[in-house]
Amino acid sequence: MGAAIKSEFLKFFTTRLWWGMAIGIFVAGALFAGFFGWAFTSEEAMASGATGVQGSDTQIVNSVYTAGLSVGYLLLLTVGILQIGAEYRHKTISSTLLSTPKRVRAMGAKIVALLGIGAAYGVISLLGSVSVGAIVLSLRDIDPFPSGSIVRTLALSLLALGLWALIGLGVGILIPNQVAALLVGVGVAWIVEPLLGLGLSFVDALKGVVPYFPSQATNAMVDGVTQNGPDAAQPLAWWAAALVLTAYATALSAFGTWRTVRQDIS
Repeated sequence: MGAAIKSEFLKFFTTRLWWGMAIGIFVAGALFAGFFGWAFTSEEAMASGATGVQGSDTQIVNSVYTAGLSVGYLLLLTVGILQIGAEYRHKTISSTLLSTPKRVRAMGAKIVALLGIGAAYGVISLLGSVSVGAIVLSLRDIDPFPSGSIVRTLALSLLALGLWALIGLGVGILIPNQVAALLVGVGVAWIVEPLLGLGLSFVDALKGVVPYFPSQATNAMVDGVTQNGPDAAQPLAWWAAALVLTAYATALSAFGTWRTVRQDIS
C-alpha cells in the first residue's frame, strides 16, 4: 500500500501542473483575503442594520482566512478528475492496475494521495490568505485571532479541499473522458449548483435543501459570515456541514472504487 501511495504522489508531483496550481491557489488566497478583509470591515459593512453580511468578529476572520476556498475547491475538484482522467486518456490505467493487482488497494492509494494533495494545497492557500488577511485585519483594528475556533476553521478548510479532490475522483471515473469530466464537474460546481441554489431559495418548500449542496456545506464548514435576509435558508452547523461534504466524497469515491474493481480495463 505504501508503494502504491508513493507512486500516486509521484504521478502528480513530477508534472508541471502541481506548481502552477500551487502558485494560483496561493495568489487567489492572498487576493481574496485582502479584498474581503477590506470589504467586511468597512464602515458600511460593520454598521448596524447593514444589508450586506452579518456575523461576529470570529466569523469575519473565518471568512477572510478562507476567502480563497471557492477557488481552491474548484482546483482540487480538477486535480481529482485529472488524477484518474489522465490515466484513462494516456492509457496508463492498465499499467497502474498491473503494478497493483488488487484494485481496491490501487484506488485506496489514490484516495489517500488525494487527501494529502488537498491538505498540501490547503496549507499553501492558507499561507497566502492568513498572511495577507491578518495584516488587513490588524490595520482595521480587528484582532486577527479573536478565538481558538479559528484553528478549527483552518483545519476544516484543509479537510474540505481533500474531500473535493475525492469528489473529483468520483466524477473522473463516472465520466472517463477527461475533457468531458472537467467540463461537467467544474460546470456543475461553479455554475449549475449556484444557480439552482438561488432558484430554490425562492421556493419555500425546497429552500431547506440548499444548505445540503456541496458548495453550501463547504462554506458552512468554515463558519463564516452569512447573508442578511429573513427568506435565506439557515446554513448548517459546521460539524453537520462537514458530515454532509464527507458523505458526498465518500459516496463518489466508493462508487469509483466499486466501478473500477468491476469494469474491464484494457
